[in-house]
Amino acid sequence: MAEHRIFTTSFASIYPHYVAKAERKGHTKAEVDQVITWLTGYDDAGLEAVLADETDLKTFFAQAPAFNPNAELITGVICGHRVEDIEDPLMQKIRYMDKLVDEVARGKKMTSILRGATPAT
Repeated sequence: MAEHRIFTTSFASIYPHYVAKAERKGHTKAEVDQVITWLTGYDDAGLEAVLADETDLKTFFAQAPAFNPNAELITGVICGHRVEDIEDPLMQKIRYMDKLVDEVARGKKMTSILRGATPAT
């Protein structure tokens, strides 16, 4: 079976959509960056590098400095699928990221989005 095309999509091509979604709902790029760094372990410089390099999502997650072990606490429906039931590990990570950005856009408290972690100020 062929690999899903989202895996070869560049992070740089979807990131502006994440930011736009949050900003349309009155939230910030900084909040989007915060949830992505919480999930993946990338710092601001690391995010800028993968954006500049147009790193694909497969590589983005494979090279994530420290994928958050609390990501398994992310539950709910995204794109009609329960994230906790997605079998493909890479697709699940992508949907975790989608879910976190959705939660930012919906105005959920950052402590809830980060699954109890204290948000950096």
